[in-house]
Amino acid sequence: MNKYNIQMRRGYTYIKFLCLLFVVLVGCNEDRIDENAYGKIIGKAVIEGTNEPLQNVRISTSPVTSTIFTDNAGYFILENVPAGEYSVLARLDGYLARYEPATVIANKTVNVIFDMEVSTANNRPPSAPELLMPAENEVIDGVEALFQWSSIDPEGDPITFELELRNDQNDVVERFDDLNDTIYLYPELILGAQYFWQVTAADEYNPPVLSPVGTFKVKPAPIENRFLFVRNINGNNVIFSADEEGNEFQLTSENTNSYRPRRNVAANRIAYLQTTGAQADIYTMNRDGTDKVKVTSNVRPNGFNLNEINISWPPTSDRIYFPVLDKLYRIRSSGQDLELVYQTTDGSLISEIAVSENSDLIVLKTNNLSGYDISIFTIDFSGTVLDTLITGLPGGAGGLDISVTNSKIVYSYDVDGFEPLDYRRLNSRIFLYDIVTNTTTDISGEKPNGTNDLEPIFSPNEAFVIFTNTSNDGISQKDVYQLEIGDSESRTLLFENAFMPDWE
Repeated sequence: MNKYNIQMRRGYTYIKFLCLLFVVLVGCNEDRIDENAYGKIIGKAVIEGTNEPLQNVRISTSPVTSTIFTDNAGYFILENVPAGEYSVLARLDGYLARYEPATVIANKTVNVIFDMEVSTANNRPPSAPELLMPAENEVIDGVEALFQWSSIDPEGDPITFELELRNDQNDVVERFDDLNDTIYLYPELILGAQYFWQVTAADEYNPPVLSPVGTFKVKPAPIENRFLFVRNINGNNVIFSADEEGNEFQLTSENTNSYRPRRNVAANRIAYLQTTGAQADIYTMNRDGTDKVKVTSNVRPNGFNLNEINISWPPTSDRIYFPVLDKLYRIRSSGQDLELVYQTTDGSLISEIAVSENSDLIVLKTNNLSGYDISIFTIDFSGTVLDTLITGLPGGAGGLDISVTNSKIVYSYDVDGFEPLDYRRLNSRIFLYDIVTNTTTDISGEKPNGTNDLEPIFSPNEAFVIFTNTSNDGISQKDVYQLEIGDSESRTLLFENAFMPDWE
C-alpha cells in the first residue's frame, strides 16, 4: 500500500468521525427541555353550597410538582409547572378531599376551583334536649302552655326540633315538626288533663336525639265562676272568670285582644269581641275557655272606637246583638241569620246596647264620630222610640245594662261634660233609670274625687251593680267594685287590675 492510499484512508476515517460527532451533538440538543415549556395552575377553594372561601387548604399535584396552601381568600398559585396532564388534590381537616384534573400548556394558566364538602365522618350529634318549661309535674292554670327546651350542637350545625304532645284524655298524638326555635306556644290544652311531652333534636348529619319524657297537668276548669272581667297583659286584653272568693281563671290567650265578655245563661257560653288588626269580630266559647267559635264574618261590629262598643246576648236568646256604625244587627250564635234590626234616623253612631227580647225592649247609646253628642234611649223592635234618658248633654256616657225585670236601666255619664279629643272623662258617675216612674237616680255615692265610675252591670238579683273605677287621668290601673243599690257606703273592691265586668 503506497503512501497516498494510507493518507486517503486516514482522511476518510476522520470524516466519518466528524459526521458521527455531529449526529450525536444534534441528537443531544433535541433531547433538551425547552426553557419555556412551563405553565401555571391557579385556583380557589370554597365551601360547597355557600361559596365561602377556605384558607390553609393543602394543594398538591400528581405527578408531584410542589405543595402550597390557600391564602385567607381561598386562592392559590402553582408556579413553573411543567407542561403535561395532572391531578390536583385539595385537602383540609374536616372536609372531604377533592381531586380536579388540569392540563398544563406551556406559557398558559389553567384555573381550578375546589368545592369543598364538609366531612361528616367525625360529626357529633346535638345534645339530648333539656326540658325547661313546663317544669316536671307542674300544674298549669289555663288552656295554653309555653314549651321551652335547650340543645347544643358541638359543631354548631343548625338543629331542627320536633315537639310531640300526648294526654291521658284521648289517643291523639300531636307533632309539631321543623321547629327552628327552642320555644313553642300551644294554646289548646284540655282542662283537667295530664300531658306527656318529648322533644327530638336533629342536625343534618346524625340520627335524631330524644329528650326524656316530661309530664305536667292542667287545672280542671272552674265552670261555675259567675264573674267575668278583662285584664290587660302585655298590650292585649285578656278575659278572666272568677268566683265569689276571688279565685281567677284565664279564659283567653295573652296573644289575642279579647274583651267585652257577656255570658248567656241558657246557652252556657260566653260571647266576646276579639280584634284582628283594625277589625273586631264576635266569638263565643265555653265557660272554661274551650271551643272558641268565630260568629261574625262579612258584617263585623264597628263604631267610633272599637274599645267603646259592646254587644248584647239576651239571657234566653240565641241571637247576639251588635252595632255597626249607625246600624244595629243581630246574628245567631251559630253565625247564621244575620238581620238588620234598626238604623238611626239622624246618622248618629250606635256604640252600646242592651236588649230584652221577652219585653220587646232595646236600650241604645248613640254618639257622633268623636264619641260625644250622646243620646241614651229605648226603642221597641219596630224602631219606635219609647223613653229618652239622655239627649243634648255634653260629655261622654256608656255602660248600659237592663235589669232582669226590665224595669230599670243603669248607665254611666260624665257630669262634668268634658269633651277632649282623646275621649277622656273627668267625673263619670253611675245613674239608675226607673222605666216605670221615669226617674233617674245618681247611685255613685261615695265615689273618690278624681275618679270615674264606668261600665256598670246589674247583679243577677238586681240588688247590686258591679262596675269599673279608675283615676280620671286615663292611664292608671282599673279595678272592679261592687256597690249595693241604695247604700252609698257599700262600695267594695272585688278584682284589682280589672275592667269590663259581667255578672250572670
